This record gives sequence, C-alpha cells and structure tokens, in this order.
Amino acid sequence: MGRIFEKRKYKMFARFDKMAKAFTRYGKEIAIAVKQNGPNPDTNPRLRTAIQNAKGVNMPKDRIDAAIKRASSKDDKDLQEVLYEGYGPYGIGILVECATDNPTRTVANVRMHFTKYNGSLGNTGSVAFLFERKGVFKIAAEGVDREELELELIDYGAEDFAVDEADIYVYTSFADFAKMQKTLEEKQLTVISAELQYLPTTQNAVDESQEEEIMKLVAALEEDDDVQNVYHNMK
Repeated sequence: MGRIFEKRKYKMFARFDKMAKAFTRYGKEIAIAVKQNGPNPDTNPRLRTAIQNAKGVNMPKDRIDAAIKRASSKDDKDLQEVLYEGYGPYGIGILVECATDNPTRTVANVRMHFTKYNGSLGNTGSVAFLFERKGVFKIAAEGVDREELELELIDYGAEDFAVDEADIYVYTSFADFAKMQKTLEEKQLTVISAELQYLPTTQNAVDESQEEEIMKLVAALEEDDDVQNVYHNMK
C-alpha cells in the first residue's frame, strides 16, 4: 500500500511540476508580447496568441491578467529571446529557445548542462541549418470535418496535417504563420495552441541506451527556468 501511495504522490508532483513549468513559459511569452506591442490583445496578435496558448494549458485567468499587468509596469525587467545551438551525445543536434533577463547567466547554465551530459554548446549557425521553423496549430477535432478543413486551409498556407483522437495539427511555413492564425480566428475554430517551432529536416537514429543518455540532457535543459523550448533531431 505504501509503495502505491508513493507512486501516486510522485505522479501528482510530476504533473504539478509540468503545469508550473507551462505556466512560467506562457507567462514569459505574455510578458514579451506586452513589452513589444502593448497590453491590448485586440491590437497585439502575439499577445492574443500567448493568451490562447496559456488557456490551452489551463492557466487561470487571474494569472494571465497578472502577467499582463506585471509586464505593463515600467519596473518589470525586459526579457530577451535567445536561441542557443549545440550537439548532444552521438551528434544529435539540439536547439534551446530561452527567454531571459540575464543572458550571461543563461548561457552559462546552458553550457553547463551540455557539458555535464556529454554534449557541447556550439556557435550561431552550427546546428540551426538542421531545422526549419514552422507554424504549428493545434485545433480541437470535435465537430470538424477534417477533409473539408484541409481543402479550405491549403489556400491559406497549410503545408501538412496530422490528427490524433482529439486534435488536428496544421503546419505552415514561418511566413504564413500570421495569415493562418487570422484565418482560423475568422473561421471561429477552437485553436488550442498556435506556435512557431523548429522541426528537424533530417533525423538521426539511435539505440535505446543512447536515447536515454540524450534525453537526460534534454530533460536537464527543459527544467532550466530560462528555457522555453528544446528541439532535437533524434529519430
């Protein structure tokens, strides 16, 4: 009985940690959007997207409002968006998106993680060529005719689609991200998230033990407070 309780407690804390990380991530996205173009989501598409994504991970409205209010204050520090590139074990390319008020601290921490887990932090351009930046929209599938939706969205820049039991994923080029976002809003579809992601153009296969070693580095990076997203080209 004790072991079952401990296992359940571990899962509960892991879920809370994941939720807290998501709230922090989208809180930073909200802050960056407010600093760039103001606190009104009606006139700030990036803020509108950040709020939408925050709601998609069940971030409470009062926390969203607090993040907007805090970012609107002149006393709140500006966050810088920084992309770090490096290689993990076995030549796996890794991109690390960060939002930080102290790039010196952040690059030191990112380098430490790479070094600790047998990777190496690279220079700008050393890894990014292995990836392509794409718009990724997650849409609730309920009540949506997938085939009809695909035909409609191709004219607005949709390049690819994927589907699972509950959601439809629409992929666009970086250039068509804003156009697709506007189109989905006009069609009043339930968009759970809208993000620009780095997707690998080629993937490297590894065995199970190698994958475990690589994922230790990825997990360490993801747990860092300044890190927003981690991308890799491991198959």
